[in-house]
Amino acid sequence: METHAFTVHDLWAMERISDPQVSPDGKWIVFDRKAFDLVENKGRSDLWLVRVDGTGLRRLTSHSAGSTHPRWAPDGRTIWFLSARCGSMQVWRIPIDGGEAEQMTDEPLDVGNLVISPGGEHIAVTMDVFPGSTPAETKERLDQKEKNKATGQLHERLFVRHWDTWKDGRRSHVFVRPAGGGDCVDLMPAMDADSPCKPFGGAEEITFTPDGGSVIFCTRDVGHQEAWSTQYDLYCAPADGSAAPRCLTQGNQAWITNPVFAPDGRTLAYLAMSRPGYEADRFRIVLQPWPDGDKRVLTEEWDRSPGDLVWSADGRTIYCTADNLGQHSLFAVDTATGQARTVVEQGKATSPAVAGDRLMYCLCHHRSPVELHSVKTDGSDVQSITRVNAERVATTRMGEAEQFSFAGWNDEQVHAWVVKPADFDASRQYPVAFLIHGGPQGSFGSDFHYRWNPQVYAGAGYAAIMVDFHGSTGYGQAFTDSIGGDWGGKPLVDLQKGLAAALERYPWMDGDRVAGLGASYGGYMVNWIAGQWPDRFRCLVNHDGNLDGRMAYYETEELWFPEWEQRGTPWDDPASYEEHNPVNFVCNWKTPMLVIHSARDYRVVDTQGLATFTALQRRGIPSKLLYFPDENHWVLKPANSIQWHETVLAWLDQWTKP
Repeated sequence: METHAFTVHDLWAMERISDPQVSPDGKWIVFDRKAFDLVENKGRSDLWLVRVDGTGLRRLTSHSAGSTHPRWAPDGRTIWFLSARCGSMQVWRIPIDGGEAEQMTDEPLDVGNLVISPGGEHIAVTMDVFPGSTPAETKERLDQKEKNKATGQLHERLFVRHWDTWKDGRRSHVFVRPAGGGDCVDLMPAMDADSPCKPFGGAEEITFTPDGGSVIFCTRDVGHQEAWSTQYDLYCAPADGSAAPRCLTQGNQAWITNPVFAPDGRTLAYLAMSRPGYEADRFRIVLQPWPDGDKRVLTEEWDRSPGDLVWSADGRTIYCTADNLGQHSLFAVDTATGQARTVVEQGKATSPAVAGDRLMYCLCHHRSPVELHSVKTDGSDVQSITRVNAERVATTRMGEAEQFSFAGWNDEQVHAWVVKPADFDASRQYPVAFLIHGGPQGSFGSDFHYRWNPQVYAGAGYAAIMVDFHGSTGYGQAFTDSIGGDWGGKPLVDLQKGLAAALERYPWMDGDRVAGLGASYGGYMVNWIAGQWPDRFRCLVNHDGNLDGRMAYYETEELWFPEWEQRGTPWDDPASYEEHNPVNFVCNWKTPMLVIHSARDYRVVDTQGLATFTALQRRGIPSKLLYFPDENHWVLKPANSIQWHETVLAWLDQWTKP
């Protein structure tokens, strides 16, 4: 078989599997399979079916408008899903044995986040409405706005914009209607709040009660404090909308999410943080007897932050995933003792579900995108269910990944990954791409990433180094907390020691030809490195990084983030914003830098990138600016991603290759 070194074009040729759903009888899986057309510059999702043993793979939908968000009807004979094939996003259903899809909703607005009640009598969806207005009234207001020649927007409070969208007063509300047809009822008509919580919340924040008579949902109802509060609560509302939602987590001031009922309906599990204002706090699993009783924190002693909660059939175990020492592992937590054991350790495991006497889950790692797998509940007998990208993977030559640890700040253990160049030859010397993750509470784990994939650099002849510096997740909450108020301190020491340790450990790395690259916090760190470590790198790449931390506070949207990280506001404690502020050390800059930013990035606003480029140009430092008018904090369009990677690699080649 003819092969080639991995490139960004291979990255976009890979199909993406997501949202797997196991049938009620545990024998089938329906999942979302997304492919990208580089000519059309867009992707399309279709629904596919496969048996849990990996046989019987077949496509279920093929409409040009795409299909997504599959959910099983309780009888196991029909799949409900979302599609825009009628011109707007609506609910459809299709029998698994074949036949035409049937449209089930015809709302005046797009619907999302489909949830089906346990007995199948009702469905819940979300629509973006003006509070106090029906979907039809909201559509009428939007149509009138389109006709208005005046374009000014008047705002009275934050958020004015969020992530990549300007706010216009609409909220994501939960609606319920009979599955067979009828009117949608708004369960939160008077609430000026979103459910699910934007911009990243989803259907995991909504669930029916076991009897199907009520809906529990997550929302943040904090009024004008929305931009600086991380208080998310669980609310319960009757499915017929006959009463206002009541708060189930009264007294909470931190983040609560992901409600999931036990199979017997007698216990509600959910995730809860304990520290208000801190989005990277550790989630604990909380058990709440239903409908009444005293809640119990199940995982107080477990120093991991779980997600993806799934109950075992007998209710004795909750399966979950969590960052774990450079992996994202699958765990089983005993509901009596809170003791956690590892089921799948290596790679990035997500979306677990019970499938008969086995667990189904998604798994990717440094050398493979997501495929479906299954495993016995004791962690043995791992089996592949899908091999959607196997042929594409086989035709590319990738680099081998290896994890190592070293003594970082204060001689504390720090972990890092190295990915060798494709076609590695130990007798050669290779330039280094030193990648710095964002967050900053994140991790460069064993992941097949679509924005920062080390295989793209390995395929271009670079060794990739990725350090999980102090502040990274998966190494205990104290390690994650340690970056607070110290953005330019411990992490910089870890990066310096990590690079030195890698160069000593791997003599085939050329320490004279090193490029530093980072995005978000990593972009901030690139600016910080430019002033604090200016002689180390041949060149730098700064994607969406802050130059002036003080001004960044006033420009960003989620104020709780800088207020926690910098220990207050810039007017109460200006020194905290200046101690590790890159703009104060532009006088030391000398390293060539490529700056990348996007117009729709409202988290790290584009003026930060423009200011960085201005400083570089004014100081006469070799520099380039790549600007995307149609992207947000991430670069998501295929053509833009290819341009991004080709520009970055050309910059690295210019400065690190003869």
